[in-house]
Amino acid sequence: MLKRFAPLVPLALTVFLVACAGHAPQPQTDESVAVQSTFPSRPVTHLDAAGSDEEAAATLNGKPYEMPQLADSLLDLGRSLIGTRYRYGGTSVQSGFDCSGFVGYLFREELGLQLPRSTRELIKLDAPKVARADLEPGDLILFNDRGRGRVSHAGIYIGDDQFIHSSSRRSGGVRIDSLDDSYWKRSYLEAKRVLALAPQEDVSVHHP
Repeated sequence: MLKRFAPLVPLALTVFLVACAGHAPQPQTDESVAVQSTFPSRPVTHLDAAGSDEEAAATLNGKPYEMPQLADSLLDLGRSLIGTRYRYGGTSVQSGFDCSGFVGYLFREELGLQLPRSTRELIKLDAPKVARADLEPGDLILFNDRGRGRVSHAGIYIGDDQFIHSSSRRSGGVRIDSLDDSYWKRSYLEAKRVLALAPQEDVSVHHP
């Protein structure tokens, strides 16, 4: 009887590892999901997941922006969504969010930026990289939380070593966690200043 069920053990273990754990770390991820979502109609800037770091830096230097104002608008919306359920492939308040679905929703709703849909594409985004010590509210943070040497999770820095993200189903969906947590400190991969790419007119729209 044991031999009969033995082949099922690896399969069951695989399913368990893919599912999210009860602790806030180990969120489900969305590397290969490409789900269309519905947003209010407004001008949208589509950002390509291509280009060099030098090109990104040039964009930052040649395009002044008011990061504190942009970040305030972005993070106010993010905080209002705390507790929204996690859903793999989710991109809306109604359906719930996965990690990149949540990040993409905030940047599109508040800044009119259409980000790449998956974490694998987000890490290729042509935006300035930011050192861990230089993080500012609104920076996109990317994690390697599966120990495979590649990006697998995303969130947005909110200040005071904290970030907001759609974590996992068992940990309550959208929530705030600390980068000082041993799990996230170990999983931290890199950060990008996507706010540097935001259209300037959005500042006046959201902050008269």
